[in-house]
Amino acid sequence: MPTKKVKSAGRFGARYVRRVRQNIIDIEKKQKKKHECPYCFSLSTKRLAAGIWECKKCETKFTGKAYEL
Repeated sequence: MPTKKVKSAGRFGARYVRRVRQNIIDIEKKQKKKHECPYCFSLSTKRLAAGIWECKKCETKFTGKAYEL
């Protein structure tokens, strides 16, 4: 179980440099949060895959950046 300090990068243990693990934490924090839909402007858009997004409110699928809109 990852601790509060290492967050989701705890799965890598001590194998990689701290800066690399910190970059992973930052990227995953951005991609897992809910984003604003460009069509209905609600905070209900989630990432399905790299570059594929779906709004849960208006059920629109669209493309965007890989990690954040």
